[in-house]
Amino acid sequence: MKRLLLFSSLIFALFPPTLPAQNVDSATLLHPPADSWPTYNGEYSGQRFSKLDQINSSNVNSLALAWASHFDFGAQSFAQQANEGRRIKASPLLVDGVLYFTITDNVWAIDARSGREIWHYAWPNNNAIHVANRGLGIYGSWLYFMTPDDYLVSLNAKDGTERWRVQIADVKQDFFSASAPLIIGNHVLVGPGNNDDIRAFLESRDPATGALQWRWWVDPDPGAPGSQTWSDNATMMKGGGFPWLNGTYDSELNLYYLGTGNGVPMDRPPHPTPDGDSLYTASIVALNPDTGKLVWAYQVTPHDTHDYDAAQMPILFDAEFNGKPRKLVAQISRNGYFFLLDRVTGEHLLTTKFMPQTNWAKGIDAQGRPIPDYTKDANPPGALVSPYPIGATNWWAPSYDPKLGLLYANAARTWAYFTTAGYGRFRFPPQYVTVAIDYKTGKVVWSHELGDQSAVLIAGLITTAGNLLFTGDSTGNFMALDPSTGKTLWHVGLGQYVTNAPITYMLDGRQYVLVAANDTFFAFALPEPPAGAGQSASAKHR
Repeated sequence: MKRLLLFSSLIFALFPPTLPAQNVDSATLLHPPADSWPTYNGEYSGQRFSKLDQINSSNVNSLALAWASHFDFGAQSFAQQANEGRRIKASPLLVDGVLYFTITDNVWAIDARSGREIWHYAWPNNNAIHVANRGLGIYGSWLYFMTPDDYLVSLNAKDGTERWRVQIADVKQDFFSASAPLIIGNHVLVGPGNNDDIRAFLESRDPATGALQWRWWVDPDPGAPGSQTWSDNATMMKGGGFPWLNGTYDSELNLYYLGTGNGVPMDRPPHPTPDGDSLYTASIVALNPDTGKLVWAYQVTPHDTHDYDAAQMPILFDAEFNGKPRKLVAQISRNGYFFLLDRVTGEHLLTTKFMPQTNWAKGIDAQGRPIPDYTKDANPPGALVSPYPIGATNWWAPSYDPKLGLLYANAARTWAYFTTAGYGRFRFPPQYVTVAIDYKTGKVVWSHELGDQSAVLIAGLITTAGNLLFTGDSTGNFMALDPSTGKTLWHVGLGQYVTNAPITYMLDGRQYVLVAANDTFFAFALPEPPAGAGQSASAKHR
């Protein structure tokens, strides 16, 4: 047997497997089949709801480990300086039985049935911030990812060879990049990050060449609509608002929805007029992806001074609201509030507080926006504020169950003292909880305690037609909850915290649930596919 294994390993080394020709077109991105996961959220809506139901609430207790794979990229110095840089925070892509994922400065292709490495691409060491890499985009047979030092790189999906690279920002100005590119038509949408007082932008690149197609500035040009909401042009020209996540898309409306980052500097004084909101920071915006033109915007944190960006994923769904069918967009926002809008026009429909201790606002205005309480800004004795700057929630992927009309997010109960010398966490470690929100009322219908954790809990969520909600807790468990009640139906200890959002897929008649914990992937499945296994009639597409 040992000789056979050695012989097999030698054959694999001499003749590595070749991948089928990937051809991810617009139709695949719009309607992904059950054996694929071709975008960050699986498809464009951001719902992270799968129609697969082979694994369901009646058999989830039989779920077992199908494979696990650990990924070690050696002594790449800057990525090793912090554990953050070595975690799988990416939501992997799946095409033709191959998973593609990133850890900062690295891209892998692995077999989705076994976790075996097919190829590995390494980007050179660099001096950028290595906080995370959210993943890739795919178009045709080409992959796209952002390097920490702000290059958009295109690889051949078949073998990981580099096609081209283009620089979108200058790392010497403290720009760094972590988000996954989003492909819409023939547009690769990307944007860098920056924690300094500098102007934010999003841009579109040609998938064949990397050439710039358009650029949208979050902070408007002097004299343009929105510029009147800034105290002066100099502040506006370095006002922040970076696009930390990659957004969602409605193909029928041809509108791209993006949450923008916080305004800077954080200690800028309030505008002397009532319309001093620092647009278009901390906003949900709708852009035309072909031109980059702003169609509408809704600001969730006016004149943000607490780092409450609105980068959290806008979730798109069609449902009834107040007796009328509506095209809706919802956000469970970092600032502790839930927002529901009409996604055609941006009309406000509902605002509620989903974390009851949230206290930075003194009410809701006529547009449904929180009214900042400036006594909660930094001051010499300190102001006790909730949530703290990491937020009531953050980039951790939310989910939506269209059968129940519930939205889900992992959230945190936190407090901080804001002083002129900085801020200190009053409650540490944070207390984490999964919340389920009824979109019609904005009320939290159940919550599930996830425990305390000294580090930030970063597990995302996914719901399935099998009446399951998957996520991770603060003690190293990966678990399935009942999406209608929050009751734990199954859990397994991974020995480390979940660090990304789970995905699910069907291959060879077998459904897998895949999740990452630090630098290891874990794939779970039923021990044997049920008799006559296959996807349900409702699961032809994700």
